[in-house]
Order: sequence, then structure tokens, then C-alpha cells
Amino acid sequence: MIYFLVGLGGIAGSLFRYLLSVMSVAIWGKEFPIGTLLINVTGAFLLGFMTNYFVGSNKIHPYLNTALTTGVIGSYTTFSTFCFETVHLFETGKIIFGVFYLFASLLGGLFFVRAGMKLGEQVKSTRSVL
Repeated sequence: MIYFLVGLGGIAGSLFRYLLSVMSVAIWGKEFPIGTLLINVTGAFLLGFMTNYFVGSNKIHPYLNTALTTGVIGSYTTFSTFCFETVHLFETGKIIFGVFYLFASLLGGLFFVRAGMKLGEQVKSTRSVL
């Protein structure tokens, strides 16, 4: 049952993300990715709020909590999870791990995006020759 609820939450979160992305381009244009920025910071806020408000309380069933946090917010943005985990590492005194995770995620993400782009370019140019 939990998998089904997370899946439903994932559908809702990804659709909501797409809707906000389309709306932000219509309102502000494509010059700056304001939609993605808004999605990421609101997702981070919502994950932090939901985690502290719902976890450990009897306000909602744990399955619903997982569907909302992992399903909805997780598909809305994984950036929120990265932010939450980084803050959690710092708040629990794991400063070195927090700093490492922060820089490894940012620099690693940038590196691997660029590496994927380069590989995609190479595969595309190789296939067009064949």
C-alpha cells in the first residue's frame, strides 16, 4: 500500500512541478530559471515543515506522511531532500560530513551534468556519421 501511495504522490508532485514551470515561463519568460528556483526553495521549505510537523506526531498516518514527503515533495524536487539532509548533518553536529556532502553534491552535480552533456554530444555525432 505504501508504494501505491508514494506513486500517487509522485504523480501529483511531478504534475504540479510541470504546471508551475509552464506558468513561470508564461509569466517571466525564459531568461532566468525562476520557476525552477521557486520550485526548489518551496520544496525545501515544505519538506522541512512536513518533516518537523508530522513526524513523531499523531497528526497523520505514517503512510500518508511518506506519500507526501517522498512522493509529492520528492518528485516535485529532489533539491529539497538535499537541503534537508545537509541541514540535518549540520544540526546533528556532523559538520565535516555536512560540508563534504554540500560540496560533493554541488560540484559533483555540476561535473556530472557537464560529463553527461559531453557524452551525449559525442554519441550524437558518432551516430550521425554512421
